[in-house]
Amino acid sequence: MWAPTPSRVRLQLDDAVLDMTRTDDGWWVPDGPLPEGEVSYGYLVDDDPTPKPDPRSRRQPDGVHGLSRTWDPGAFSWTDGTWTGRQLAGSVVYEMHVGTFTPEGTLDAAIERLPHLRSIGVDLVEVMPVNAFNGTWGWGYDGVAWFAVHEAYGGPAAYQRFVDAAHAAGIGVVQDVVYNHLGPSGNYLPVFGPYLKAEGSNPWGSSVNLDGEGSPEVRRYVLDNLATWFEDMHVDALRLDAVHALEDTSPVHLLEEMAVETAARSAHLGRPLTLIAESDMNDTRLVTPREAGGQGVDAQWSDDFHHAVHVALTGEISGYYADFAPLTALAKVCERGFFHDGTWSSFRGRRHGRPVDTAAMPTWRLVVCSQNHDQVGNRARGDRPALDEDQQGVAAMLTLCGPFTPMLFQGEEWGASTPFAFFSSHPEPELAKATAEGRVREFARMGWDPAEVLDPQDPATYECSRLDWDECASGRHARLLALYRELAALRRRLPALTDPAFTSVSCEVDETARLFRMRRRDVELVVNLSDAPASVAAHGEVLVATYAGDALSGTTLTGSVDLPPHVGVVLATPARP
Repeated sequence: MWAPTPSRVRLQLDDAVLDMTRTDDGWWVPDGPLPEGEVSYGYLVDDDPTPKPDPRSRRQPDGVHGLSRTWDPGAFSWTDGTWTGRQLAGSVVYEMHVGTFTPEGTLDAAIERLPHLRSIGVDLVEVMPVNAFNGTWGWGYDGVAWFAVHEAYGGPAAYQRFVDAAHAAGIGVVQDVVYNHLGPSGNYLPVFGPYLKAEGSNPWGSSVNLDGEGSPEVRRYVLDNLATWFEDMHVDALRLDAVHALEDTSPVHLLEEMAVETAARSAHLGRPLTLIAESDMNDTRLVTPREAGGQGVDAQWSDDFHHAVHVALTGEISGYYADFAPLTALAKVCERGFFHDGTWSSFRGRRHGRPVDTAAMPTWRLVVCSQNHDQVGNRARGDRPALDEDQQGVAAMLTLCGPFTPMLFQGEEWGASTPFAFFSSHPEPELAKATAEGRVREFARMGWDPAEVLDPQDPATYECSRLDWDECASGRHARLLALYRELAALRRRLPALTDPAFTSVSCEVDETARLFRMRRRDVELVVNLSDAPASVAAHGEVLVATYAGDALSGTTLTGSVDLPPHVGVVLATPARP
């Protein structure tokens, strides 16, 4: 174990204690033989009588403050030997939170829902963080044991079972990982060494030490964790949380080092391994290949698409939505990738972003959505967009028929009535109080009534966020689910819908009539975003229509047609030269 900070370290093994010897580079090794098989253990640091968990612990069965437990990742009998992986290009991603995805809230229970994901065309399931955190339920972004899987979800063995079952169902797994900070409870890393910066922080806590004294071992800690997911857990991709908060002045940024090691492992394992970054910088140098001077990350989340779709459907223009008010914002995003590409951002009070090189970059490098955990959960009540059935269908069409890599958020495929609120279960009273009060202050600054803000520590906030799977079997929920399945089949059938060239996309808008058209080679999407019927010139076979326009499905349009309010149609049209 690497621990350059303490002057004495001992290894506690159940009731026995072994002395340890420090090497010149700050690593400690036990002085005696270690027992075989599973054992609980911890480290006694200097004169502290309370053992601390292993910084690289693979299991924390008694929580993040308890002893670590040895676990052999090689003991699992994998059945995915013929699995060749899933590339991101052309794929559909589905974001889920283990604790609320099923009534049981476990990885084993999630396995039972994999056929449902296949039915809506999901190629990659993105799992919100599962690293061990304090408490029973939470979003997972306050994890402190990066190598361990949260016990309430089933622990590491259940994770392996989930990945193996996903591969058997033809679905790859994306794991959401957090390398920019650690949670406030159970973070013992500073006891052992300079894992965190003495100065500098981000909105979630102290910054990780990526470029100061001792940083080579800290970087290795991160890179070894990355390898663990790919090698021991067989995941296909990692989603890197908030990479703009990775402060690194090293000659080679940690992100580029991640890309190098991921590419090497991909070559060795013989299957695609993908890195997807969350970044709000609107700068595609992040996803530009290393040989072209970029950092070599494969793809990044793009919020501009979400904002443009949200405003077009809801009319909400407060805060960062203000700049997206005109329909031309949606057209620009679809044709050029970002809305803010060096333009003035009224929310930030400055210019933001850089232009996308649309001649060189493929569209699939931008991962987009109409809902995700951030955009839903970071509302005061965690409420999903207030849309009627047709508007929900339009959101699905824009996402699944658009040029980018589409990502769905759990439950959106049937218009789930359940919210996805921010919830936590900090057992420390002070931390629980600070979390709840901080949430109220945050929304009060944005003009929300404090009474509207759900208490994240209230168990009811967590319970109300669980999906209700019964509702997808009937009524509008069943109709919307059928539309998602139609769109999934269409996406598989029509090459135009997975064409990665920006040149294959052209859009037209009528601001007065609130009409939006997007053409992708021989496919055209026409949407009436107004509250009134609109006369639309349309030519081609209607492949799919939202609910109120269902009578148009299967018909061939040759001229003007009255499109009901909020209705969208996908047409097969003659290809333009």
